[in-house]
Amino acid sequence: MNPILPLTEYVPDGEPHVFGSRVYLYGSHDKANSDRFCVQDYTVWSAPVHDLSDWKCHGVTYRKDQDPRSKPGKLVDYYAPDCVRGNDGRYYLYYCAMGPNTKNFGPMSVAVSDDPGGPFEYLGDIQYPDGTPVLKYLTNDPAVLHDDGRIWLYYGWGLARDFRSRVFAPIYNWVQSKLFGRSISEIKATKPSILSCAVVELEADMMTVKAAPKAVLDSKTTAPKSSALYHHAFYEAPSIRKIGDTYYLVYSSGENNELAYATSRYPDRDFVYRGVIISNSDLGYKGNTVPKAPAGTIHGGIENINGQWYVFYHRCTNNTDYSRQACAEPITILPDGTIPQVEITTQGMDGKPIRATGTIPAAYACNLTTGKKMKLGLGKPQTQPRITETGGEVYVADMADRTDVGYKYFEFQKVTGLRVAYRGNGRGALEVRAEDILLGSILIIPSENWTASEETIAFPIGVHTLYLRYRGAGTLDLLELEFQTER
Repeated sequence: MNPILPLTEYVPDGEPHVFGSRVYLYGSHDKANSDRFCVQDYTVWSAPVHDLSDWKCHGVTYRKDQDPRSKPGKLVDYYAPDCVRGNDGRYYLYYCAMGPNTKNFGPMSVAVSDDPGGPFEYLGDIQYPDGTPVLKYLTNDPAVLHDDGRIWLYYGWGLARDFRSRVFAPIYNWVQSKLFGRSISEIKATKPSILSCAVVELEADMMTVKAAPKAVLDSKTTAPKSSALYHHAFYEAPSIRKIGDTYYLVYSSGENNELAYATSRYPDRDFVYRGVIISNSDLGYKGNTVPKAPAGTIHGGIENINGQWYVFYHRCTNNTDYSRQACAEPITILPDGTIPQVEITTQGMDGKPIRATGTIPAAYACNLTTGKKMKLGLGKPQTQPRITETGGEVYVADMADRTDVGYKYFEFQKVTGLRVAYRGNGRGALEVRAEDILLGSILIIPSENWTASEETIAFPIGVHTLYLRYRGAGTLDLLELEFQTER
């Protein structure tokens, strides 16, 4: 189910790669209730390609203190990585060191291992032939592709605002200089804009570039205003795959909740926007305009695993961008090369409905909404409905009146009732719905500790969405659901 890793594990920015008989997931490493991104060391998870429910953690695979920019008491943070198998058979992990203890948008780096599961050792920074670090464009979120012996590195940052303006150009350039740590002259000289997705080819040493990087996809600052790309322009999080003779560049758009993609017949030019693969709040899915979950940062990639294509992404928990969890959904690549947008679900990679039996944690909800946009708190004390963790317990917190918690999809066979474990000062009822059909209500009364309440409910046989809507005063936390079935 989604999330695909344990509920107490926070691995966002997932890049999946099949090496041998296993799929490996490389990502950042957040923490529950964190107040900033990527506070933990890198780990790698993997699963057999024939059993995507059997995920194994390879432990800490690259420590923060291994990066030369780290100092005692002032460790860097490792942002979104990617991994590629080199021509020498070794595995190269590309990353950016950022965070409060180092200069953002500094050199990109690479670590190496003989095993795809690590551990990795620092190799060096991405550099020009003369040894100077590659800093052209904004060094962020490296992605790598092994292309018939050639190694391509993609990276960049684009923001979600159009910074082109003859009138305000001096102010915009000054703001960018302060934000990015780049001189105004460099910002003006970098074409078409320092806010671009860039690409560069690497030498055999896997860290020296063959030529200067060049822009390969427009941000909102350079995309034609009349184009479809302008509304889904490059922001961050590039991910690259080659499918047949077509290159797929997946990225986070300026909407900051969707993975869009562009394609080309070439690795370093002519990319054309094709559509959106997924939104972690289902915005845009079948025309939806209401966030079905907290809409926040998204980063991920696509991979063919045992004959099926999947998109990996992350969801935002704790109502912030700082405690994100790995999710995945099956996708379809149509004969014309397009990928229809898919829905966020609880069932996840299996692509099959979950049998409604026994007990499941409430935190497996794929939908959590009040019917309005829920602004992420970015580390501030949280009061809005959210998935959160306390003392190793993961649950849905602070459900207020009209909060919906949704699960897609369950298969109901002779389910006769539902029991919920909850706590809080709430007084009212949980309305139980299959799609929009009200099936019954479960009484909620104030309880300081986890308590159970149940109701006999005749669930319709078949595959349905399950929604629990709280109606009443105060708030409640929801820990788990237990289905009652005929014996």
